[in-house]
Amino acid sequence: MLESTAPARICTLDNGFSRESRALLYEVYRQEPIYASLFEAHRPGYERRLRAMIRLFVRQHFYLQLPAIGLLVDDRLVAVALIVPPRRRLGVTDSWAWRLRMLMWAGRRCTRRYLDYQAALAGCLPSEQVHVIPMLGVHPQFQNQDYAEQLLQAVHDWCAEDANTQGVVLDTVNERYLSFYERQGYQEIGEVAVGTVRERVFFHPDPTSEHRETT
Repeated sequence: MLESTAPARICTLDNGFSRESRALLYEVYRQEPIYASLFEAHRPGYERRLRAMIRLFVRQHFYLQLPAIGLLVDDRLVAVALIVPPRRRLGVTDSWAWRLRMLMWAGRRCTRRYLDYQAALAGCLPSEQVHVIPMLGVHPQFQNQDYAEQLLQAVHDWCAEDANTQGVVLDTVNERYLSFYERQGYQEIGEVAVGTVRERVFFHPDPTSEHRETT
């Protein structure tokens, strides 16, 4: 008999969740091929470089007071999504303080590769009026329990409150997520190549945008 999914509580996250968010996202992304390529997993120190990027990114995200949504199960953070609204296109990687810290912890070559990767992702955006999800994930211990669906629905509901949004953009390199995103209403709109790795970019049109345009 399958164990039922424990109920999750949706909440908006602030800087008080920074440490938990960083730990969760590290567990999510540590095996992702795109980060292995960007931060050179073949060289010693890969985990240190990846931890540093996630730590610096999440800290800067909250410092800029950018929105984040999480799922809590028994007060434990089990899923998180960082959000960049349309009017905040200048984000984490545009900060010179963030770039200097990245150079210190990840090195010049990896920092440059990461910045080029982010610029390529930005070039895939269908318009300026979209919400971008730079990082999201469900802790590996809580995957395959419908929390991913709950997290995405919470993101869509939150973004739909912006009357000017045209939808949500996210990306993945993991083949097993492609059909999942398609089932959630996402359309593939581009890809970014990093070495031999291909990152797919997906767009979820805001379900209320078409209605607003015709009223």
